[in-house]
Amino acid sequence: MIGIRGTTRQTRWRAGAFTSAVTMLLAAVGVLVSGTAQAAAGCAVTYQVSNQWQDGFGANVGITNLGDAINGWRLTWTFPSGQRVTQVWNATVTSSGNDVTAANVGYNAAIATNATVSFGFNGSWSGANTNPTSFALNGVTCTGGVGPTTAPPTTPPPTTPPPAGNAMAAVADMQPGWNLGNSLDAVGADETAWGNPRITEALLDNVRAQGFKSIRIPVTWSAHLGGAPSYPIEAAYLNRVKEVVDWALADGFYVMINIHHDSWQWINTMPTDRTNVLAKYNAIWTQLSNAFRGSSSKLVFESVNEPQFTGSSGDAQNATLLNELNTSFHRIVRASGGNNATRLLVLPTLHTSSDQARLDELVATFNALNDPNLIATVHYYGYWPFSVNVAGGTHFDATTQKDLTDSFDRVYNAFVAKGIPVIVGEYGLLGFDRHTGTIEQGEKLKFFEYFGYYARTKKLTTMLWDNGQHFGRTSFQWSDPELIAQIKSSWSTRSGTASSDLVFNAKASAITAKTITLNPNGTTFQGLRQGNTDLVRGTDYTVSGNQLTLTAAALTRLTGSRAYGVNATLHARFSAGVPWRLNIITYDRPILSNATGTTSSFAIPTQFRGDQLATMEAKYADGSNAGPHDWTSFKEFDVTFKPNYTGNSIALTSDFFAAVNDNAPVTLTFHFWSGEKVTYKVTRSGSNVTGTTA
Repeated sequence: MIGIRGTTRQTRWRAGAFTSAVTMLLAAVGVLVSGTAQAAAGCAVTYQVSNQWQDGFGANVGITNLGDAINGWRLTWTFPSGQRVTQVWNATVTSSGNDVTAANVGYNAAIATNATVSFGFNGSWSGANTNPTSFALNGVTCTGGVGPTTAPPTTPPPTTPPPAGNAMAAVADMQPGWNLGNSLDAVGADETAWGNPRITEALLDNVRAQGFKSIRIPVTWSAHLGGAPSYPIEAAYLNRVKEVVDWALADGFYVMINIHHDSWQWINTMPTDRTNVLAKYNAIWTQLSNAFRGSSSKLVFESVNEPQFTGSSGDAQNATLLNELNTSFHRIVRASGGNNATRLLVLPTLHTSSDQARLDELVATFNALNDPNLIATVHYYGYWPFSVNVAGGTHFDATTQKDLTDSFDRVYNAFVAKGIPVIVGEYGLLGFDRHTGTIEQGEKLKFFEYFGYYARTKKLTTMLWDNGQHFGRTSFQWSDPELIAQIKSSWSTRSGTASSDLVFNAKASAITAKTITLNPNGTTFQGLRQGNTDLVRGTDYTVSGNQLTLTAAALTRLTGSRAYGVNATLHARFSAGVPWRLNIITYDRPILSNATGTTSSFAIPTQFRGDQLATMEAKYADGSNAGPHDWTSFKEFDVTFKPNYTGNSIALTSDFFAAVNDNAPVTLTFHFWSGEKVTYKVTRSGSNVTGTTA
C-alpha cells in the first residue's frame, strides 16, 4: 500500500455482485493477406457490449484469423441504430456517418493463422443500441468461412512493434494490466481456498477481450514446497501454474508471475533467519527459472510481492536485505540461460512503497546491476484516509489528489525520467477488500478518472487489483459497470466530472434551484440528458463558467411525487470520456431510535428517508475521541459502523466496542451526504450496549 505509512496488504477477500451485458458472436470471412502473394481468407468476429448506461456503452471486438497470416488489418461495419464511437483502445477508428473503420495499431498488425487480436471502444447511442450484424475485413464482406484466395491490398498499414530489447517500449505495450488475485496466491492447499473458482481458459479469454494487454498472476508457494535443502516445488502445482501461464501467453498477454504472500509468511523473518530464508527463496527461483527458461519473452518475472521484514534494526537493514533478495533473484534468473538471459525482470521497493527513501534504495540496486531489462514496481491504493474512508476522508479532495501526484512524480523522477520503466503492479482502493461501496460512488469515480490520467502523463503501466470483486470469474461481467467504464476511459482520455453526483431536495422544504460545480478536466460541457431526452439549456438548467444550475422548475418536474430516494437520473455529457451521472434525490432528516444489544450484535433502528450515510464521529463526554483509531474522531466505514439501507439500521461492530471504555457514554455524530448530522449516544457495560437518541 502507498499513502499513510506502515500498512501492507496481506489478504484480499472476494466481494461483488454481477451485472448483465450483451454478447454476440458473428462468424465472418475477410481478406487475409501477407506480402504480395494471394492468400486464403477467413475470420471470426466477436462483438460484445461489456457495459451500457443511459446514453453510452462500452464494447469489445475480437478478430480471429482463420486463413493465412496477415500483417495489417482494417475492420469495417455499419451501426444499425446511429451509434457513434467516442473513444477507442488497441485500434484507430474513423467514421463517416454510421460507417465505421477500425484499423490496427503498430503492435497488433500481424495476425497469425488461428490467432486473435482485440480492441475496445466506448460509444454513444440514442433510442436503441442494436448490435451490427455484418463486418468486412480488409474490404471483403464477411460470410462465415474460409473463402477463396484474393489479391492483397496495395498498401497494408505500417507496423511499429516495440524494438527488441527496449524495456521502456515493452512496458508501455503492457498497458493496461489486470491482476488474477486471490487464486494461485491463496494461502492454502488449493487455488479455490479464498473462495474463487478454478481458473479457466475462458476467464483469461474474456479478460483479454476487455482490452487488458498484460496479466499479473500472483503465486504463493509456501504450501507447495518440500523440505530443505532443495525445497522442491510440488510437481502438480508447478504444472498448474505453467498451464495458466501458457493459457495467458496464448491469449497474447504479457504475463507476470512472482513469489507473492510468502513475503509475509516466511520471507519476513529474514532479519533473524537469513540463511534459511535465502536458501528457500533461491531454491524457488532456481526451479522457476529452469521451468520457464524456454517460455516466450512476454513472460515477466517479479522477484517478490510487497517485501517486508519483521524484527529488523530499521531502514538500513531492510534495504540491505531487500537488495540481497533482488540481486540474488537477478543472478539466478540470468544464469539459467535460454530466454531468461534477457527476460524482463521486475524489482520492488520495500513494501512496494513510493516514499522517496524507498525509491532511492531501489535506484541504488538498479545502478549496481546495470541491466537494461529491469523494471521497477510500486503499488498504489490511494491516500489512506480516503482509501478506507476513515478520519473524515470522504471526498476525492486536494489532499487525496496531491498524495497521488506526489507519489507518481517521485516514481517518474526516480526511474522513468532515467529511462527505467515502472509498473504500478497493483492499484485500487483498500476499501474494496470489503466491498466497492465503502467510498461514495462519485468520489470513487473521480479518483479512478484522475488516477488513469496522471499515470498516463507519467508513462506508468498500471495493473488493476482484482480478487474477484470486479470481474466475475464465471459470469465474465463487471460488478460495477460505471466504475470499469471510467477506468477504461482513463486509458486514453479524460472525462468530465462534477463536485458531486448527488443532488438533494428536502421533502420538508420547497424545491429551489441547485448549483453544482463542473470539472471539465480539459473537455467541453455539451449538455444534460435524462435517458434519451436532452434537457433544455436556459429553461431546465443554466451554465455560468463551471457552475451548472438546475432550475427549480426542472427539479420539480424531475422529482415528481417526491418519494424518498432517487427520483431521476441525469447525465452531464462532455466532449470526451464517459458522461457524469447526477442522481436527483428526495430526502428528509434521518430518524434514529433507541436500541439495546451486545458488543457483538448491536444495530440502531434508522429511517434513512432517502439520505445516505457518509461517516460517523465518536467522542466521550470530555471531548476525547472514542473507538479505534483514537487519533481521529471519525471512525472507519464498514470496520466500525455499517449502514443497512434495506434493513433500516446502522450496525456498530465488535471492533468498535472493543476500543470503547466501559460505562463511559459515547456521543456518535452521523454525517449524511445531504449535509444532515444526527447525534446518538451509546453506552457499553460489559458485553451489553444501550443506545439512546441524543
